[in-house]
Amino acid sequence: MSASQEHNINLIRQLQNGDEEAFSHLINTYHKPLYIYALNLTKDHAAAEDIVQNTFLKTWKYRKKLNPDLPIKNLLYKSTFNNFISHYRKEKPFQSIEETYIEAINETIEDDNAEILSKKIEMVTQGIEELPKKCKEIFLLSKQDGLTNSEIAEYLSISVKTVEGQITKAYRILRDLVGGQLKEILFILFDIKK
Repeated sequence: MSASQEHNINLIRQLQNGDEEAFSHLINTYHKPLYIYALNLTKDHAAAEDIVQNTFLKTWKYRKKLNPDLPIKNLLYKSTFNNFISHYRKEKPFQSIEETYIEAINETIEDDNAEILSKKIEMVTQGIEELPKKCKEIFLLSKQDGLTNSEIAEYLSISVKTVEGQITKAYRILRDLVGGQLKEILFILFDIKK
C-alpha cells in the first residue's frame, strides 16, 4: 500500500468518526482547487463558492458512507460536478439536447477525469484567447453571442465563406488542444446548442 493510499484510508476513517480536525484538513487541502474547478464550470464566483460549500457539507453529512478504498479527492471532484449540474438545472430551462451534452460531460468526469476536464476547460479558454485576432472575433460572435454565419458576415462586412473558414480554423486549433471533448467543453463555456 502506498503512503497516499494509507493517508486516504486514515483520513476517511477519521471523517467517519466525526473528527472535525480531519474535516478542516480536508477543506484546507481541497477548497481552492475545487473552487477553481467550479469557477471554470460556472463562470460565476458566488455560484462556484456555493457549489463547493455544498460539496463539503454533503461530504460531512454522508461521511459514514465514505469508502476508504476510493480516493477522497476523486469523490470531491465528482460531487462538485454533480452539484454544478444541479445548479445548472435550477438556473436554466433544460432541453433534451442539453441532456445529451450533460450525459456526455458526466461520462468524462468518472474517477479522476474531473481534474483532466478542468484542465481542458482552462486550455480551451486560453486557446480561444490566443486565436488570431479575426479568427477569435468571429468565433466569439458565433459561440458567445449566438450570431449566425450570415449575421456575422453582414456585421463584419465579409463573406459567409470567410466566416465559415475562420470558424473551421478555430475548431481545428482548439480540437488540437483537447481532442474529442471540444463540443462538451464549448457547451460548458457558452451553453451552445449546436
